[in-house]
Order: sequence, then C-alpha cells, then structure tokens
Amino acid sequence: MSGHSKWSTIKRKKGKADAERGKIFTRLIKDLTIAAREGGGDENANPRLRSSVAAAKAANMPSANIERAIKKGTGDLPGVVYEEGVLEGYGPGGVALYIEFLTDNHRRTVADVRHFLSKHGGNLAESGAVAWIFEKKGLITVPSSGLDEDELLMIVLDAGAEDLRSEDDTFEITSAAHDLENVKAALQSNNIEFESAALTMYPKNTVKVEGKRAEQLLKLMDVLEDHEDVQNVYANFEMDVSVMEQLG
Repeated sequence: MSGHSKWSTIKRKKGKADAERGKIFTRLIKDLTIAAREGGGDENANPRLRSSVAAAKAANMPSANIERAIKKGTGDLPGVVYEEGVLEGYGPGGVALYIEFLTDNHRRTVADVRHFLSKHGGNLAESGAVAWIFEKKGLITVPSSGLDEDELLMIVLDAGAEDLRSEDDTFEITSAAHDLENVKAALQSNNIEFESAALTMYPKNTVKVEGKRAEQLLKLMDVLEDHEDVQNVYANFEMDVSVMEQLG
C-alpha cells in the first residue's frame, strides 16, 4: 500500500499525540494566519482561507480564535510573522520526504528537522532533490457508513474527481488540485459529509521498506509530525499494512 494513504489511515486510527487539542489549534492558527496574509480575510475570495476555516471548525476551534488568527494575518491585529516553506530529504531505505512547515524561526526548524533525519537514518537534501517525485492533488476523506460506493463514485467523477478508494471506514477521493473545490461542492449539494478536504502531495513512484528500516521510518514520521512547526510530511514508501499496524 502507498505510504501516503495508509499512513494517514494509521494516524487516524491511532489518534496519537497529534490529536492533542492544543497542538492541533496551534497548527490551524498558523495556517489561518498565513492564508489570510497571502490572500486576504474574505473567505469567498480566498479558497485557501476557506479551507483553513473549514478545518478549524471541524476541529471545534472557537469562532473567536478563528477571527483573531485571520485578523493577525490581515494586519488588523499585531501578531507573530510566520514563514511558510518546504524541506526535502531522505529517510531510511532512500525514501523521499517532502516536509511542509510554518515557522517563526526558520533556522530552528531546519536544525530540528536535520537532527531528526540524522538520528533516524536519513538526511536533509537540497531544494528540488525530491520535489519532482510528488504531485499536488486534492484529497477528500468521506466516512463510508451508510453510503453506496457506486453512487458516490458517480457524484464525484461528474465533479472532476480522478479516483475513489475505500480505506477501512472511509472513502478517499482524489482530484486534480484545481478540481478540489468542485468536488467539495458536489458532496455538499448532495448532503454528503466529509471528514477533511485539502491539497496534498502524492508520490509518482514508491520505495518498498521492510524490517529495521520500516521501524526507523515510522519513528521518523512520528517525530517529524509531532514538531509544532511541521504542517505535513509526505513520503513515497510502500510497506505491508500489517507491518505498519504492528509498528504503529
């Protein structure tokens, strides 16, 4: 199974440290702030902000917190200036890693990520070293309970989706990046609730990892995603599902 989809599934099942309310809010506030800074505070005119607000509401963030983060981004309130960026590297077994971050201290974030990679059998790479391996796509997860897969498939394909896959108790819908909003709108117009909807990075090819390298890789993914500055970690690995569940 691909590292991206199954890693996401394992994270949802584990509920790990990333499910801590405070950590989630910290990351969401950063994303709201930078989305408002780059595209303005009007959700209707700023698709990224609209997605960030939806994610914040899904995490039960109070409306006052959302509004405050947006105002900090637009400059209506003073606040920390966050820098958005990407770090690229390799994990155990030559697995490509594409790491998105938001930080108020670039040097600290780079140093921390370099340390994590080195400690867990990987290394930091130059910009562009692995970016070509990944492709930006839309990803929507929909709870599968009570839904007919064939009917759902017809709805999302008509809206521009590329694929629909069943992953345990959810359906994962992928689309071209520019079709994400259309697919979301189609789900909403058919009263179909979804857990999440966001742009993501899918690997064009994958690397098989087993044994000790698999254990090292999952530990590395854990520590990277636990870092408060790291927003997303994408990797192009394949691993037996039972191995992921056992090590996870």
